[in-house]
Amino acid sequence: MTLLDGLALLSWLDIAGLTLLVLCWYGIGWRIEHPMGGARSVSNMMLAYREDWMREFVTRQPRIFDASILSTLRQGTTFFASSCMIAIGAGLALIANPQPLSDVAGELVSNNQAPAILWEIKLLPILLYLVSAFLAFVWAHRQFGYCGVLMASVPNDPENPITYPRAARAAELNSRAARSFNRGMRSVYYALGATAWLAGALPLILGTLAVTAMIWRREFASHSRALLMREDG
Repeated sequence: MTLLDGLALLSWLDIAGLTLLVLCWYGIGWRIEHPMGGARSVSNMMLAYREDWMREFVTRQPRIFDASILSTLRQGTTFFASSCMIAIGAGLALIANPQPLSDVAGELVSNNQAPAILWEIKLLPILLYLVSAFLAFVWAHRQFGYCGVLMASVPNDPENPITYPRAARAAELNSRAARSFNRGMRSVYYALGATAWLAGALPLILGTLAVTAMIWRREFASHSRALLMREDG
């Protein structure tokens, strides 16, 4: 059975669930990165703190603290990139031999006689999101590395005319790396949500809505955001 034959087995509810998955993934990402009406996300608010960090580190002596923070950020991207690689390998193994997945899914749904191609199709969105996450984490890791080199080139003298412009560029690189990391995390979340499709179209829709609600709360209605919004002083 070919891929087109497998796609023909999908119901309109399956198509609706996949459409919702993609729209929510793209929509929540766009909303987080683009403030509307003054309602800023946690990720967006942290950009200002990254700029403050780069201004403060100019006069900090020694700069070991800043190097330690940057190292921690790079370690986080390395961990998630490695985890995505393992998950991608596992997903490809299941596509090559979907029988174990069919046996497990048969315990959850009544349609355990579905052809193997259908299970392979249901694994594809998970793999695509994991690949997207892996690429985002790798790019974030490299950008944090660029940021580290640029930070090392910032002169210790605040009176030097290139000091603060170079620190500002380091802040921009740091922010771009953080944005890539956050995109990778969102792809991981939606990859987890897409696994609900193995249990059926309705679980996929519910899983997508649950992931979207979780991300929305963390970015726009969490205690962390409330703390960040408090005025200093």
